[in-house]
Amino acid sequence: MISKNWYYFMEIKIFREKINNYWRNVDKRILFSFIILFLLGLFFSFSSTSSLAGERLNKDYYYFFSKHLIFMLFAVFLMFLISFIELNFFQKIISPIFIILFIALVLVPFTGVEVKGSKRWLDLYFFRLQPIEIIKPFFILFTAKILTLDKTKTTNTSYFFSFSILLSIIILLINQPDIGQSILLICTWISIVFISGIRILYIFSFFSFSLAALAGLLISFPDKFGYIIQRLNTFLDPSKGDSFQSQKALDAIKQGGFKGQGMGEGILKDSVPEAHTDYIIAVISEEFGSMASILLISIFLYISFRIIKTTVKETDKDLKISLCGLTALLIFQTFIHIGVNTSLLPTTGMTLPFLSYGGSSLLGSSILAGVILNYTKDRFKNNED
Repeated sequence: MISKNWYYFMEIKIFREKINNYWRNVDKRILFSFIILFLLGLFFSFSSTSSLAGERLNKDYYYFFSKHLIFMLFAVFLMFLISFIELNFFQKIISPIFIILFIALVLVPFTGVEVKGSKRWLDLYFFRLQPIEIIKPFFILFTAKILTLDKTKTTNTSYFFSFSILLSIIILLINQPDIGQSILLICTWISIVFISGIRILYIFSFFSFSLAALAGLLISFPDKFGYIIQRLNTFLDPSKGDSFQSQKALDAIKQGGFKGQGMGEGILKDSVPEAHTDYIIAVISEEFGSMASILLISIFLYISFRIIKTTVKETDKDLKISLCGLTALLIFQTFIHIGVNTSLLPTTGMTLPFLSYGGSSLLGSSILAGVILNYTKDRFKNNED
């Protein structure tokens, strides 16, 4: 009995030591920034979905807010779990997790759920999962592993293999179709290989190949991908197509001004179908003003600055490339979302990390945050202790 109690006592002691080490080594400024974004996302989810639930769907006003709260709590738990896992163990499970998620992405065309002409989700009974949102951080980590297999240099074979994986994912995304996520992954991949030391000529070649392949698809399958040309034409000349959503979003931002119309006073969420996901920054700007949007952008930039500050000191090439890729993903996705909302970019369905409504988006954000917190921990303190 004594030995059993002693065993439990030692287990508790070891666990407390791990918690103390975690708290001592984690970048608390990045951690608190992520938590603030999660909480703001919860607040804005109520502001952007209450009228949709209560007046248009005849449900409780807290219907979407309650769902978002559940997803947020799980997302925060997942973030802490990933950031708490021992680094060496986490790096060992990156490849298996990526393979599983890639298989899930392959299954989407066959067993996926089609919504508004796009088949991007898997029905898991309790919620719909969009695999690409989950696979993005692991694609970056897997690519970094490939590029650093040879510790002395990154070979052309590594670049070709990583590009082959990117191309496979892009083909699956275009088939859904999801051009926005395809562009996001291409931009992120280019950032990763650039940091790894690839020649500019190779990047230009990969970029040219991607553009040529996309042009070939548009020409070969006009019925399936004609909407892309339509969106580009509408972006260049709004009179040539339906620019209703982008124009409404831009008008909402203008109406909000610097201080905003006030919580619940915006009209964008009642006039645009996906306002709580693809146009959340416009909803925020309309009701809370440009000052709220500027604050949010500042938080994203501050997180990126903290990551880059750690990356500069990082000696492990795998961690360095991974952190640069994760930062690029966060920044590109944020500014693509803002660019679409402000009519600076063509319309594409792109959520704003941490803030847009949606379980898959939140889970993807939590994985991104968890990995960043894990990779930016101060391990020199552990070595000194």
